[in-house]
Amino acid sequence: MTAQAVVETNFPGMKLLGRGKVRDIYEVDGKLLLVASDRLSAFDVVMPDGIPGKGQVLNRISAFWFGKLSGIVPNHMLTIDVDEFPPPACSHSEILRGRAMLCRKAKPLPVECVVRGYLSGSGWAEYKEHGEVCGISLPKGLVESSRLPEPIFTPATKEEKGRHDENISFERMGEIVGKTIAAQVRDTALALYKAAADYALGRGIIIADTKFEFGLAEGKLLWIDEALTPDSSRFWPADGYRAGGPQQSFDKQFVRDYLLTLPWNKTAPGPKLPPDVIEKTSRKYREALRILTGTDIS
Repeated sequence: MTAQAVVETNFPGMKLLGRGKVRDIYEVDGKLLLVASDRLSAFDVVMPDGIPGKGQVLNRISAFWFGKLSGIVPNHMLTIDVDEFPPPACSHSEILRGRAMLCRKAKPLPVECVVRGYLSGSGWAEYKEHGEVCGISLPKGLVESSRLPEPIFTPATKEEKGRHDENISFERMGEIVGKTIAAQVRDTALALYKAAADYALGRGIIIADTKFEFGLAEGKLLWIDEALTPDSSRFWPADGYRAGGPQQSFDKQFVRDYLLTLPWNKTAPGPKLPPDVIEKTSRKYREALRILTGTDIS
């Protein structure tokens, strides 16, 4: 396992455009460099301790899916090979190797594009209250973690930091981005999910749901950000799946479980994490990478 977590990057000679919960975004040679840190957020709060190797896992999984599913829709990935990065980035190769992706620029669409194959999270909460998710009526009698008859596209707003994204109807999405783009995004997201879910299930992982992001470049739709990672998706072990309650997962479950034992009000700053929780979480991320891609981080 990587000895020390990388929780923040600062590279002289490279323009920092912003920091997300996990990624630091730089501009270099007219392109974007997405650097996946080892930061981890839980309950929308970034924890003070990183998870060693997590950023490399996320970067490798994204690169895997971008390559495998490129026939469905073009994506923004140019390379993750640090030796092919522009000179300003190459000089920081020791930190960037394995955790950075050079990407073409695109104008992000202002919506989260969620596809659900199973009923969990905010979808389960909405179904319990209204019998539908994002305006889509679902059969009666479903339970938590039920597999849906067909995957559904459930968009959400992109909210500012500290606020939860809000599920919206497809019609509302059309008002935001335009009906033609909305339909293209929906169909593309469903196609990506179905292809990925079939592949993953054959390797023992259920992709219960996932969040896609898309952008426009020269008027064409582009798949951007990250791709079907344990951070943007719910990955469940298929051999332990039982509908009717929460499932085991390949992500930050150990962190969430630990935090729920604390007298913490789920606001920043987050509490420090004990070494065993960090270690178990790191192992889970790496396990997902090995199962999906047959590879591991060094």
